[in-house]
Amino acid sequence: MSTARSTRFLSRAIAALAFLAAGAASATPVYWTDWTGADTDPGAGFKGQGTIQTSTSTVAVTYTNAQGVGFYQSSGGTDFWDPRTGPSPYTSAQVDNAPTGTDIIALQYAGNQTLSFSEAIANPVFAMASLNGNGYAFLNQDFDILSAGCGHWGCGDFSKQVVDLGGGNIEYRLIGTGREPHGAIRFTGAFDTLTWRSMSTEFWNGFTVGVQGTAIEVLPPADVPVPASWALLAIGGAGMMAVRRKRKAA
Repeated sequence: MSTARSTRFLSRAIAALAFLAAGAASATPVYWTDWTGADTDPGAGFKGQGTIQTSTSTVAVTYTNAQGVGFYQSSGGTDFWDPRTGPSPYTSAQVDNAPTGTDIIALQYAGNQTLSFSEAIANPVFAMASLNGNGYAFLNQDFDILSAGCGHWGCGDFSKQVVDLGGGNIEYRLIGTGREPHGAIRFTGAFDTLTWRSMSTEFWNGFTVGVQGTAIEVLPPADVPVPASWALLAIGGAGMMAVRRKRKAA
Protein backbone atom coordinates (compact mmCIF):
# COMPACT_ATOMS: atom_id res chain seq x y z
CA MET A 1 0.00 0.00 0.00
CA SER A 2 1.44 3.40 -0.97
CA THR A 3 1.84 6.23 1.52
CA ALA A 4 -0.93 8.17 -0.25
CA ARG A 5 -3.33 5.22 -0.05
CA SER A 6 -2.43 4.71 3.62
CA THR A 7 -3.18 8.37 4.29
CA ARG A 8 -6.58 8.11 2.57
CA PHE A 9 -7.40 4.96 4.56
CA LEU A 10 -6.39 6.69 7.79
CA SER A 11 -8.60 9.70 6.98
CA ARG A 12 -11.59 7.49 6.26
CA ALA A 13 -11.06 5.53 9.49
CA ILE A 14 -10.93 8.76 11.49
CA ALA A 15 -14.16 9.94 9.83
CA ALA A 16 -15.81 6.62 10.63
CA LEU A 17 -14.72 6.91 14.26
CA ALA A 18 -16.18 10.42 14.48
CA PHE A 19 -19.47 9.16 13.03
CA LEU A 20 -19.62 6.31 15.55
CA ALA A 21 -18.83 8.62 18.44
CA ALA A 22 -21.59 11.01 17.37
CA GLY A 23 -24.06 8.13 17.15
CA ALA A 24 -23.08 6.91 20.61
CA ALA A 25 -23.97 10.31 22.07
CA SER A 26 -27.50 10.33 20.66
CA ALA A 27 -30.57 8.70 22.21
CA THR A 28 -30.93 4.96 21.81
CA PRO A 29 -34.35 3.53 20.88
CA VAL A 30 -36.02 1.79 23.82
CA TYR A 31 -37.24 -1.80 23.47
CA TRP A 32 -40.45 -2.07 25.48
CA THR A 33 -41.86 -5.18 27.16
CA ASP A 34 -44.50 -7.17 25.33
CA TRP A 35 -46.60 -8.37 28.27
CA THR A 36 -48.44 -11.63 27.57
CA GLY A 37 -50.97 -14.03 29.08
CA ALA A 38 -52.71 -13.55 32.40
CA ASP A 39 -51.92 -13.67 36.11
CA THR A 40 -50.09 -16.92 36.90
CA ASP A 41 -49.98 -16.51 40.70
CA PRO A 42 -52.36 -19.11 42.18
CA GLY A 43 -52.93 -17.04 45.31
CA ALA A 44 -53.83 -13.46 46.11
CA GLY A 45 -50.65 -12.08 44.61
CA PHE A 46 -49.85 -11.37 40.98
CA LYS A 47 -47.28 -12.76 38.54
CA GLY A 48 -47.07 -11.47 34.99
CA GLN A 49 -44.69 -12.40 32.20
CA GLY A 50 -43.50 -10.85 28.98
CA THR A 51 -40.58 -10.54 26.60
CA ILE A 52 -38.29 -7.80 25.36
CA GLN A 53 -36.93 -8.23 21.85
CA THR A 54 -33.67 -6.31 21.50
CA SER A 55 -31.51 -6.06 18.39
CA THR A 56 -29.90 -9.46 19.04
CA SER A 57 -31.65 -11.11 21.99
CA THR A 58 -35.02 -12.10 23.44
CA VAL A 59 -35.19 -11.33 27.15
CA ALA A 60 -37.87 -12.90 29.36
CA VAL A 61 -39.39 -10.51 31.92
CA THR A 62 -41.23 -11.56 35.08
CA TYR A 63 -43.12 -9.19 37.37
CA THR A 64 -44.22 -10.34 40.83
CA ASN A 65 -46.33 -8.53 43.44
CA ALA A 66 -47.45 -10.34 46.59
CA GLN A 67 -50.21 -7.77 47.16
CA GLY A 68 -51.78 -8.20 43.73
CA VAL A 69 -52.50 -5.45 41.18
CA GLY A 70 -55.41 -3.28 40.10
CA PHE A 71 -55.57 -4.83 36.62
CA TYR A 72 -53.32 -6.31 33.97
CA GLN A 73 -53.69 -5.45 30.29
CA SER A 74 -51.60 -7.63 27.99
CA SER A 75 -53.71 -7.63 24.83
CA GLY A 76 -55.90 -4.86 23.43
CA GLY A 77 -57.89 -2.48 25.57
CA THR A 78 -57.54 1.25 26.14
CA ASP A 79 -54.30 2.90 25.04
CA PHE A 80 -53.18 4.63 28.23
CA TRP A 81 -49.83 5.63 26.65
CA ASP A 82 -51.23 8.38 24.47
CA PRO A 83 -50.10 10.82 23.30
CA ARG A 84 -47.09 9.12 21.72
CA THR A 85 -45.92 12.04 19.64
CA GLY A 86 -45.50 15.81 19.78
CA PRO A 87 -45.32 16.39 22.65
CA SER A 88 -45.38 13.10 24.53
CA PRO A 89 -44.67 12.76 28.26
CA TYR A 90 -42.73 9.55 27.50
CA THR A 91 -40.16 10.80 24.98
CA SER A 92 -37.09 12.93 25.63
CA ALA A 93 -33.50 13.47 24.54
CA GLN A 94 -32.77 10.03 26.02
CA VAL A 95 -35.90 8.14 24.92
CA ASP A 96 -36.84 8.20 21.25
CA ASN A 97 -40.07 6.22 21.39
CA ALA A 98 -43.06 5.91 23.70
CA PRO A 99 -44.29 2.47 24.86
CA THR A 100 -45.64 0.36 22.04
CA GLY A 101 -49.05 -1.27 22.10
CA THR A 102 -51.55 -0.99 24.94
CA ASP A 103 -49.78 -3.25 27.47
CA ILE A 104 -49.83 -1.91 31.03
CA ILE A 105 -49.68 -3.16 34.62
CA ALA A 106 -51.98 -1.09 36.83
CA LEU A 107 -50.90 -0.97 40.47
CA GLN A 108 -53.22 -0.55 43.42
CA TYR A 109 -51.65 -1.64 46.70
CA ALA A 110 -48.79 -0.40 48.86
CA GLY A 111 -45.90 -2.83 49.15
CA ASN A 112 -42.88 -4.32 47.42
CA GLN A 113 -42.71 -5.71 43.90
CA THR A 114 -39.97 -7.07 41.66
CA LEU A 115 -39.02 -7.22 38.02
CA SER A 116 -36.71 -10.07 36.97
CA PHE A 117 -34.90 -10.43 33.63
CA SER A 118 -33.60 -13.67 32.12
CA GLU A 119 -30.30 -11.92 31.36
CA ALA A 120 -28.73 -8.68 32.47
CA ILE A 121 -30.23 -5.66 30.73
CA ALA A 122 -28.91 -2.12 30.37
CA ASN A 123 -30.39 1.18 31.49
CA PRO A 124 -34.02 0.19 32.15
CA VAL A 125 -36.68 2.85 31.54
CA PHE A 126 -39.96 3.04 33.49
CA ALA A 127 -42.93 4.63 31.78
CA MET A 128 -45.68 5.62 34.21
CA ALA A 129 -49.28 6.71 33.80
CA SER A 130 -51.36 8.55 36.40
CA LEU A 131 -48.96 8.47 39.36
CA ASN A 132 -51.26 10.65 41.44
CA GLY A 133 -51.57 10.06 45.16
CA ASN A 134 -48.71 7.58 45.15
CA GLY A 135 -44.97 7.22 44.82
CA TYR A 136 -42.31 4.58 44.13
CA ALA A 137 -39.39 4.04 46.52
CA PHE A 138 -36.19 2.33 45.32
CA LEU A 139 -33.78 1.09 47.99
CA ASN A 140 -30.14 1.99 47.27
CA GLN A 141 -30.95 2.53 43.60
CA ASP A 142 -30.83 6.04 42.17
CA PHE A 143 -32.65 7.08 38.99
CA ASP A 144 -33.02 10.03 36.65
CA ILE A 145 -36.34 11.69 35.84
CA LEU A 146 -36.30 11.94 32.05
CA SER A 147 -39.67 13.45 31.23
CA ALA A 148 -43.09 14.37 32.57
CA GLY A 149 -46.17 16.03 31.19
CA CYS A 150 -49.76 15.65 30.10
CA GLY A 151 -50.99 12.14 29.36
CA HIS A 152 -54.19 10.13 29.06
CA TRP A 153 -55.66 11.32 32.37
CA GLY A 154 -54.32 14.84 32.56
CA CYS A 155 -51.16 16.72 33.62
CA GLY A 156 -48.63 16.58 36.41
CA ASP A 157 -44.96 16.34 37.28
CA PHE A 158 -42.50 14.29 39.33
CA SER A 159 -40.01 15.05 42.05
CA LYS A 160 -37.29 12.94 43.63
CA GLN A 161 -36.74 12.59 47.36
CA VAL A 162 -33.55 11.06 48.76
CA VAL A 163 -34.06 9.65 52.26
CA ASP A 164 -31.22 8.32 54.41
CA LEU A 165 -32.66 5.33 56.30
CA GLY A 166 -29.49 4.77 58.29
CA GLY A 167 -27.23 1.75 58.30
CA GLY A 168 -25.87 2.63 54.88
CA ASN A 169 -29.31 2.40 53.22
CA ILE A 170 -30.72 5.20 51.10
CA GLU A 171 -34.21 5.27 49.60
CA TYR A 172 -34.71 7.13 46.32
CA ARG A 173 -38.36 8.10 46.05
CA LEU A 174 -40.28 9.15 42.97
CA ILE A 175 -43.19 11.35 44.04
CA GLY A 176 -46.03 12.36 41.76
CA THR A 177 -46.97 16.05 41.98
CA GLY A 178 -49.96 17.68 40.41
CA ARG A 179 -53.19 15.95 39.54
CA GLU A 180 -52.15 13.34 36.94
CA PRO A 181 -48.40 12.98 36.31
CA HIS A 182 -47.30 10.86 33.35
CA GLY A 183 -43.70 10.35 32.26
CA ALA A 184 -40.53 8.26 32.37
CA ILE A 185 -37.51 7.60 34.58
CA ARG A 186 -34.30 5.71 33.82
CA PHE A 187 -31.81 3.67 35.83
CA THR A 188 -28.18 3.51 34.74
CA GLY A 189 -26.19 0.29 34.62
CA ALA A 190 -26.78 -3.45 34.30
CA PHE A 191 -29.69 -5.17 36.07
CA ASP A 192 -31.08 -8.67 36.29
CA THR A 193 -33.64 -7.67 38.96
CA LEU A 194 -35.22 -4.40 40.06
CA THR A 195 -37.30 -4.05 43.24
CA TRP A 196 -39.32 -1.09 44.48
CA ARG A 197 -42.05 -0.18 46.94
CA SER A 198 -45.40 1.41 46.14
CA MET A 199 -45.74 3.95 48.92
CA SER A 200 -49.53 4.03 49.25
CA THR A 201 -52.70 2.26 48.19
CA GLU A 202 -54.46 4.03 45.33
CA PHE A 203 -56.49 2.82 42.35
CA TRP A 204 -54.72 3.07 40.01
CA ASN A 205 -51.26 4.00 38.64
CA GLY A 206 -49.79 2.11 35.71
CA PHE A 207 -46.34 1.24 34.45
CA THR A 208 -44.36 -0.71 31.89
CA VAL A 209 -40.63 -1.18 31.43
CA GLY A 210 -38.24 -0.96 28.49
CA VAL A 211 -34.49 -1.26 28.01
CA GLN A 212 -31.82 0.21 25.79
CA GLY A 213 -30.58 -3.33 25.16
CA THR A 214 -28.92 -6.17 26.99
CA ALA A 215 -25.87 -5.41 29.11
CA ILE A 216 -23.69 -7.22 26.57
CA GLU A 217 -25.09 -5.12 23.73
CA VAL A 218 -24.91 -1.73 25.43
CA LEU A 219 -22.29 -1.98 28.18
CA PRO A 220 -19.11 -3.61 26.79
CA PRO A 221 -16.29 -4.25 29.28
CA ALA A 222 -14.02 -1.57 27.81
CA ASP A 223 -14.73 2.14 28.13
CA VAL A 224 -14.65 2.48 24.34
CA PRO A 225 -17.72 1.03 22.57
CA VAL A 226 -16.94 -2.07 20.53
CA PRO A 227 -17.52 -0.51 17.06
CA ALA A 228 -15.32 2.43 18.01
CA SER A 229 -12.67 -0.03 19.20
CA TRP A 230 -12.65 -1.59 15.74
CA ALA A 231 -12.19 1.83 14.21
CA LEU A 232 -9.31 2.57 16.59
CA LEU A 233 -7.68 -0.72 15.66
CA ALA A 234 -8.06 0.16 11.99
CA ILE A 235 -6.46 3.55 12.59
CA GLY A 236 -3.59 1.97 14.49
CA GLY A 237 -3.10 -0.67 11.81
CA ALA A 238 -3.09 1.92 9.04
CA GLY A 239 -0.56 4.01 10.90
CA MET A 240 1.76 1.04 11.46
CA MET A 241 1.52 0.02 7.80
CA ALA A 242 2.35 3.56 6.69
CA VAL A 243 5.44 3.64 8.92
CA ARG A 244 6.61 0.24 7.69
CA ARG A 245 6.20 1.26 4.04
CA LYS A 246 8.09 4.50 4.66
CA ARG A 247 10.98 2.66 6.35
CA LYS A 248 11.10 0.08 3.57
CA ALA A 249 11.18 2.81 0.90
CA ALA A 250 14.03 4.52 2.74
